[in-house]
Amino acid sequence: MSHPALPFQVDQGFNGLIGLELTELTDEIVAGTVVVRDELKQPLGLVHGGVYASIAESLASFGTGMAVVAEGKVAMGLSNQTSFLRPITQGTIHARATRRHRGRTTWVWEVEIFDDDGNLCVLTRMTVAVREIPS
Repeated sequence: MSHPALPFQVDQGFNGLIGLELTELTDEIVAGTVVVRDELKQPLGLVHGGVYASIAESLASFGTGMAVVAEGKVAMGLSNQTSFLRPITQGTIHARATRRHRGRTTWVWEVEIFDDDGNLCVLTRMTVAVREIPS
């Protein structure tokens, strides 16, 4: 899936591997979903924590990148602090990133991840670096 504000396809690379689909994309809110598959689970049958951290980083980076690309800048993850509150074992992962700070060189996002029943399962504080596009 491509988005007109992003200079790349959303589903390329790792995002395509986990099956991330964007459902909303602004510079203040970014949301997406991932359908749970066996390949995304750890040996006990729970979605792997790295999947959640990756979803959070992707959403925050997309929101930041969409806003700064016109200024000749790029966005990349700087810090990812993810807390796992309850497991998801099936269904769909629902994620919503909310921008909390828009600085000149860093943006901070809070990402909430829910299961199909609306239970808060994961909470992430994501810091995104804003840098000049390398020549």
